[in-house]
Amino acid sequence: MFGRLGAPEIILILVVIILLFGAKKLPDMARSLGKSARILKSEAKAMKSESKSDDSAPADPPNPEESAAKRTIQAAPGDVTSSRPVTEPTDTTKR
Repeated sequence: MFGRLGAPEIILILVVIILLFGAKKLPDMARSLGKSARILKSEAKAMKSESKSDDSAPADPPNPEESAAKRTIQAAPGDVTSSRPVTEPTDTTKR
C-alpha cells in the first residue's frame, strides 16, 4: 500500500509545507529547531559528564549552592542573548 517515497512525492510534500507555513517562517523555524537540538546535545553531554564524575566522586553529597553557580545552558555559537545561568530548585518547605 505505502511504497517508497520518490522525488515527486517529496517535492509535493515540500510544496504543501511551504504553502501551510509560508516561506517567511520556514527559516525561523529551522533556526529555532537547530538551537533546540544544540541545547539538547549540550545538556546530554552535561548529564553524561555528571554521571561519570558521580561514579568517581566520594559519597559526600555536593553543595547545591556551588553546583548551581557552575551550570550554564550553552547557546548557539555567537548567540549570547539566549545563554542563561541555570538555577536549581531548592527545598523551601519547613520540616
